[in-house]
Amino acid sequence: MALKSIIYKAELNISDMDRGYYADHNLTIARHPSETDERMMVRVLAFAIHAAERLEFGKGISDTEEPDLWEKDYTDAIQTWIEVGQPDDRRLLKACGRSDKVYVYSYASASDVWWKQMNSRLDRAKNLCVRNIPSEQSQALEKLAQRTMQLQCTIQDGQIWLSAGELSVQIDVETLKDFS
Repeated sequence: MALKSIIYKAELNISDMDRGYYADHNLTIARHPSETDERMMVRVLAFAIHAAERLEFGKGISDTEEPDLWEKDYTDAIQTWIEVGQPDDRRLLKACGRSDKVYVYSYASASDVWWKQMNSRLDRAKNLCVRNIPSEQSQALEKLAQRTMQLQCTIQDGQIWLSAGELSVQIDVETLKDFS
């Protein structure tokens, strides 16, 4: 018998002064049995950074044909494809062929090793942006995870703060590869 996903609910208030985006989102997050709280919270962070009316969680880990997050236009064309973790180069190149923009949010201590292996393989992907979240910060995000969450995300001058009640985490996202 397969294990079922655990459902998390989050009320996410976003104040993104860099984009002029201010909105509340009620999120339902299915956490796959093999997914950690840290990875799930990096997905929530990626949602906050790219928040838009049509951005939604994909099946991610449980489906190789869908990303962790994506935004489609009204014709069902994929505008934004977002991966969390350290996907392989074939998956990312396929995503680059299917969507306008592809983002990767790597995290964990092995990110540097992963990127050294992937950098030259992904050089030709002009619509790919790879960002890294330092492992101390992604681990701190994990502490915000609750089955029911009220989160506040503030983005200003490239700095990101995600908080829940008294707990607050500052995230300094490092860009490893930008669109070219």
